[in-house]
Amino acid sequence: MISVVMTSLSLWQLLLLSSLFVADAGNAGRYSVGAEHGVVATDHGLCSRIGRDVLVEGGHAVDAAVAAALCLGVVSPASSGIGGGAFMLVRLASGEVDAFDMRETAPKHASENMYDGNAGAKASGALSVAVPGELAGLAEAWRRHGKLPWRRLVAPAAVMAEKGFKISPYLHMQLVSSESKIMQDKGLRDVFTRNGSLLKAGDVCYNKQLAKTLALISRAGIRPFYNGSIGLSLVRDVKKSGGVLTMQDLEEYSVKVRTPVLNILAGYKDSSDIPTSLMIHRQIEALKHAFAVRMSLGDPDFVHLGNVLNDMLSQEFAAELKKTIFDNTTFNSSHYGGRWNQIHDHGTSHISIVDGQRNAVSMTTTINAYFGSKFMSPATGIILNNEMDDFSVHEDSTSPPSPANFIHPGKRPLSSMTPTIILKSGKLRAVVGASGGAMIIAATTEVLVNYATRGMDPLSSVLAPRSYHELIPNVLQYENWTVPTGGHFEVPVETRAALAKKGHVLKSLAGGSICQFVVQRLIGSASNAGLLVGVSDPRKGGFPAGF
Repeated sequence: MISVVMTSLSLWQLLLLSSLFVADAGNAGRYSVGAEHGVVATDHGLCSRIGRDVLVEGGHAVDAAVAAALCLGVVSPASSGIGGGAFMLVRLASGEVDAFDMRETAPKHASENMYDGNAGAKASGALSVAVPGELAGLAEAWRRHGKLPWRRLVAPAAVMAEKGFKISPYLHMQLVSSESKIMQDKGLRDVFTRNGSLLKAGDVCYNKQLAKTLALISRAGIRPFYNGSIGLSLVRDVKKSGGVLTMQDLEEYSVKVRTPVLNILAGYKDSSDIPTSLMIHRQIEALKHAFAVRMSLGDPDFVHLGNVLNDMLSQEFAAELKKTIFDNTTFNSSHYGGRWNQIHDHGTSHISIVDGQRNAVSMTTTINAYFGSKFMSPATGIILNNEMDDFSVHEDSTSPPSPANFIHPGKRPLSSMTPTIILKSGKLRAVVGASGGAMIIAATTEVLVNYATRGMDPLSSVLAPRSYHELIPNVLQYENWTVPTGGHFEVPVETRAALAKKGHVLKSLAGGSICQFVVQRLIGSASNAGLLVGVSDPRKGGFPAGF
């Protein structure tokens, strides 16, 4: 029997539950590592090594996650950081599972009225900032499961911010795509430009204010952030720029420890003989149903989700959806039952970790869009999230907004984060997750299907070119891009032709989701006896580390 934490009973249900929090690249060899004792896979090699070193010193998988996440906030600041939020799934060797919901919440004084006639304020700037939760969540997970001193875990990130780090090709791409906004914000401009121009790949970047912030957090814990000098400086900077964040918001923020979705599969069906185009077609059709259902979801503290979750977990519901999927054709969006408009969340970063005792962490961290709100607090060096953009508002016009996702103080917006852990007969089998906003759901599913049903090895499962669909607009996007590190990913022309013949409207995509994947190849009956294989997605240029 196979237990899937955060996934479900079939491909169709897997795609539905992927929206819950509670399922030819060049030099490919460096993107995969085999190890016996522990593996850390992030989208930046330096952060993978920092997490690996924590494991070598006897740290828990959660310790490694804390160190790696804080590292990513420094060297991958377009996607993650302590100014944002995250969701962490922890599976302990004892069999227990914790789900730490550390996503951002709407400030006390947040309302739709803030954005009347000014939709752009919801997407960037101080009014787009929600209450950061990642730091509180990391501290809570460490308090419950950590072994090494907190200071040891925070120090590497503080040192990198102070001593400098090299701009990666992928970060440079993100800088270029956000150049106009960076130039408009003094905090971002001071860190990411030199002599009036953006830093280039290979240039050394420093964030001295963030270094001071992290150094204080390493010594004093998170209190200065949520109830002290860091928080006061952060709130002052946000208010000065027109935001509504208050000290009360920070003081009242709480991490939610959720009950994760756990389901049992009888086994995987071998689909290695199914043509690639047909497999993609079936996945996309299921994905459309997933997006139709997910917009009825919302923060469980504010919205009753019982009926929606019961459907998602129901074999009968999955069977009914499967009846509406045909191998020879696709349909318009209304066929899949979608009523609400989609939320297009953006930049994220994912971490997959397994330690020597086979404790496992799957963690997705985000400040939402590239460089979040495009606002850096000058006094703290923290880039703030733009998570308010993930709420629905009445004025959305492409299709009706989702009432379950309307703004309310203290509420968490809908997100695509999909940390997933798979067990087989109670033993760890795989840890997976992805970054990339709404594309996360498809990417996580495709990697799992490639590995579990198509018989691909872990690296090939991640390397395989991907296809994405968000229901509205009714367009199938397929990868066709050369990534900043030089590799090229493209869905083959014959596959595209077969999909077009079924009625799909295709559009090339020069981008995609980034997936981190760790697999344990089980040996014998012991739960911690098996080779670990870690893969970092070459699309972003990161690489894993193990020992």
